[in-house]
Amino acid sequence: MSEFNEKKESMSSINKFELDEETLFIVSQTFKALSDPTRIKILHLLSKKQHSVNEIAESLSMLQSTVSHQLRFLKNLRLVKYKREGTTMIYSCDDEHVMGVLKQMIDHARHH
Repeated sequence: MSEFNEKKESMSSINKFELDEETLFIVSQTFKALSDPTRIKILHLLSKKQHSVNEIAESLSMLQSTVSHQLRFLKNLRLVKYKREGTTMIYSCDDEHVMGVLKQMIDHARHH
């Protein structure tokens, strides 16, 4: 194999391990979501069972408007989803991969 072909092959193997811009953005936004204590509390609560906004606010001693704002952020990242039950929105986790990472980080923190 010529030196040129070896370099070309080496570069193509490197390129397949690079992250594209969309993947980088999604990963950074997900870590941004997990960097906020309020969002961690909400996700942790939702990992146990689904809740309405009012139930989350009451359980976490937060304002309903604060919870709604954070849920909107998490919903936009597809980390939570909701279903309508009458006039109530019921929220639950929507990404088991991220919830697995969150659970691992909580377990890690508890063992230190």
